[in-house]
Amino acid sequence: MAIILGIESSCDDTSAAIIRDGVICSNVVANQTVHEQYGGVVPELASRAHQQNIIPVVHQALKKANIAKEDLSAIAFTRGPGLLGSLLVGTSFAKGFSTALDIPLIDVNHLQAHVLAHFIKEDSDDVSQPKFPFICLLVSGGNSQIIYVESFNKMKIIGQTIDDAAGEAFDKCAKVMGLPYPGGPYVDKLAKLGDKDKFQFNKPRIADYDYSFSGLKTSFLYFLRDELKNDADFIEKNKEDLSASLQKTIIDILMDKLRKAAIDYDINEIAVAGGVSANSGLRESFLNHAQKYGWNIHIPKFEYTTDNAAMVAIAGYHKFLENDFCDKSVVPYARATI
Repeated sequence: MAIILGIESSCDDTSAAIIRDGVICSNVVANQTVHEQYGGVVPELASRAHQQNIIPVVHQALKKANIAKEDLSAIAFTRGPGLLGSLLVGTSFAKGFSTALDIPLIDVNHLQAHVLAHFIKEDSDDVSQPKFPFICLLVSGGNSQIIYVESFNKMKIIGQTIDDAAGEAFDKCAKVMGLPYPGGPYVDKLAKLGDKDKFQFNKPRIADYDYSFSGLKTSFLYFLRDELKNDADFIEKNKEDLSASLQKTIIDILMDKLRKAAIDYDINEIAVAGGVSANSGLRESFLNHAQKYGWNIHIPKFEYTTDNAAMVAIAGYHKFLENDFCDKSVVPYARATI
């Protein structure tokens, strides 16, 4: 039996989770609301909040799982990429806890963990996991990537954004419309009430499977600037239609490249991961593609879309099975790829 404690502290969510032989036992997340007034994550405030939250969150995860700390087989932690100050808190705690318990330490790549979230089992009979090889669309505030997944420890990025990520496009366009931070969920909510074909925005022409969203942001900004000259209340009058049209454009950009990759690689096992995978429009598009193109799709539960320790624990579990441990001299990294 392998019982893994996962710790996630890459950005502004402090999370701890327990996985026993691949089955989720607990997944506790402490959110930080302090950043809302600043319109984005403030790194120094985030790291301070992690210091306050890390011990209570781990304690709660153990308690919910009904696991004693002495029963743990290993501790997995997010090493990066992320905010360095935030990562240091989780890394330092993991090192200290593993030393105190004299159990192995496992470093986890945050992006790989998002992909492997699909392998979290709700119970021992859960067989809904993707079959290798599969293609995963990883979309979040900082990443927009198409990943070819051959095994638990072998992944290759075949397409990625050359500038901004999809989640960043959602948030920054939402900010221009005067929506709160983070803007993505607010756009999604308003989009359900709007006409997605009301407005047209520029789509980039990028080679192969790569993405670009900076041009869309500029197009959206200039469009609003011109319309506001004629009507100062244009945004307020058209907020639902603007949200729906913006969301449709971003999803179309994402799905066009994903569809091309699925055809070129001749793969119908298709997954989506990351914070933007919670978007209702993107989930609907996945369902439509599954019906139209015969895809076998894998969409994570909402609690596994944003940053969480369950995905770190499952990634750590599969590294544990390979005896892939790290030394306590390892340091976190702010930037990295798959």
